[in-house]
Amino acid sequence: MALTRLRWGPAASLLSGGRCRALSRAPGPFQPARVAVLSKTTRFEFERERSRLEGERERELEERLATKGSSYSGLLDRHHIHITNVQHVVDTLRKEGIEVRLVKRRDYTEETVQWADAIISAGGDGTMLLSASKVFGRIKPVIGVNTDPERSQGHLCLPVRYTQCFAEALQKLHRGEFRWQWRQRIRICLEGAGIKTHPVDLHEQQLSLQQHIIAHRSAAQPAPGSPMNCEPRLLPVRALNEVFVGESLSSRSYNINRLACQEVEDLLSIAKQKSNVDLTINRELVEQVTDHYNQSLIFCPEEPKIFFSIREPIVNRVFTSSQHRGFTSKMCVRSRCWDACMVVDGGTSFEFNDGAIATLTVDEEDALCTVVLED
Repeated sequence: MALTRLRWGPAASLLSGGRCRALSRAPGPFQPARVAVLSKTTRFEFERERSRLEGERERELEERLATKGSSYSGLLDRHHIHITNVQHVVDTLRKEGIEVRLVKRRDYTEETVQWADAIISAGGDGTMLLSASKVFGRIKPVIGVNTDPERSQGHLCLPVRYTQCFAEALQKLHRGEFRWQWRQRIRICLEGAGIKTHPVDLHEQQLSLQQHIIAHRSAAQPAPGSPMNCEPRLLPVRALNEVFVGESLSSRSYNINRLACQEVEDLLSIAKQKSNVDLTINRELVEQVTDHYNQSLIFCPEEPKIFFSIREPIVNRVFTSSQHRGFTSKMCVRSRCWDACMVVDGGTSFEFNDGAIATLTVDEEDALCTVVLED
């Protein structure tokens, strides 16, 4: 089950927002003294580090990438584009007299967040989610800059035109020519027999299911003689995009709630056949219906509600399921799984096995402060 804000997950999905027209006017200019810039780990950096740990030579890395259909030189080129755009952001900030701390994922700590007046995410949507994961409260702004627009969607980032002209964006922010937007987030409270709140960090890792299970077991090893924990515990994370619950790592899928044109065309064809309705099914109709349905999943990120979706409901003579998706303000999920996980925004995983109960809500205190800058 997945509980998301922008997509879904065998299981259920809670969505908490996409677009909004009614946004709050900025109360004043954006003038931070200290900014932390979180730079993503590029695919090139990831592959090279893994190659180093495995003792591969550079040539062996090139050959291994080629067997997977990836180009060493291509990944290096994308890496250089990212690095150039990150440096542009850092240089622009420093020219304005702003103190900058450039960090990677491993160095992005609560101390860094407390030090900074604002956080700039330099990467794509995944980096933006990681940036938001350690920011609590409604005061500290988090701004995303898409450092590789040709390869990254960057829905949560500034418009792509500001990637290479960040100075223009910064001047608009200084002058107050933007709108504040507080994106609602999902908070999670765990309770039940033997709950374990030790997280496994999935950001920028490629774990198999077995590695994921082993990581959870080693992280959640209780001390000898320690009592079983049954008291409700508020998890130290907030979900900006989604919460996935399931017995695999399929939480990393993208836009899993959306329908494709082929699915819609098949359903329309069945409906036409069964109802004997004279309906002309052409590409235009299929695209209109598909787009209308997918747009219905998008709602204002400032609204205090959650979208849920049960992707693979169990329906037989014992179990029934009446509502597979919809909107809610609160949801409780009881686990009847083995080797299951609850993954927050695709990056932080918590064990969620038989007996555990998760309560998911939206609280105004958890809203993330972001900005909307017109293109």
